[in-house]
Amino acid sequence: MVESSRITARGGTRADARRNRERVLVAARAVFAERGIDAPMATVARRAGVGVATLYRHFPTRDALVRGAYAQQMRTCTRALTDALAAPDPWQGFRHLVETVCALQLEERGFPAAFVAAFPDRTAEYTRARDRAERDFATLVRRAQESGALRTDFHPSDIAVVLLAHCGLATALPGDGAASRRLVAYLLQSFRADAANEPLPAPAALSLRSLPITADGPQGRPSRSSRH
Repeated sequence: MVESSRITARGGTRADARRNRERVLVAARAVFAERGIDAPMATVARRAGVGVATLYRHFPTRDALVRGAYAQQMRTCTRALTDALAAPDPWQGFRHLVETVCALQLEERGFPAAFVAAFPDRTAEYTRARDRAERDFATLVRRAQESGALRTDFHPSDIAVVLLAHCGLATALPGDGAASRRLVAYLLQSFRADAANEPLPAPAALSLRSLPITADGPQGRPSRSSRH
C-alpha cells in the first residue's frame, strides 16, 4: 500500500509538471502574439500562473520556449515541404508549401517572427534541420522550373522576400484571411513562368537565417539574436 501511494504521488507529480508545461506554452503563445517573441519570460510565467523558476525548469532559454510554443506549427511546415517534394506536379507542391506557411503566419500572430527566428539557431540539431530545409526547397524550385511552371529567374532566396511581405500583412492585419489569400495569390501568379514578361532585378542578398527579428516581427532593426 505504501509503495502504491508513492507511485501515485510520483504519477501526480509528473501530471502536474505536464500541466504546468502546457500552461506555459499556452501563455507563451498568447504573450508572444500580444508583445512579440522578445516579451519578458516573467510575463509568460505570470500569464501561466507559475513561478519563473518553474518556467525555466521546462524551458531553460527563450529560444527553447519559442521553439516549444510553436513546435506544432514548425512540424506542419516540415510536413508541407516533404509533401511538396513528393507531389507529382512540382508547381502544385510549391504552391501548397507557400500557402501553408503563409496560413500559419496568419493563424498564430507570434508565429511569423518565431518561424524566421528558428533559422539563425546555432545548435547542431537546428543547423542540420535548417540546412536540410534549404536544400529541399532549392530542389523543389529546380523541379518546378524544369516543369516549365515556375519562372526561371525565381531564386530560392525569394522565399524570404515572400515571408517578409506576408509577415508585414499578418502583423498589420491579424486574422484578415481575405487580405492574406489575395496577397498570396498575387505572389503565386507573379511566379508563374507564363507571367514572366520581363526579367526581374537581381535577387536580394537575403536568406531565412539572415532576416532581422524584433519584438514586432521581422523589420530593419538589429536582430533578436544580436541583442544582449
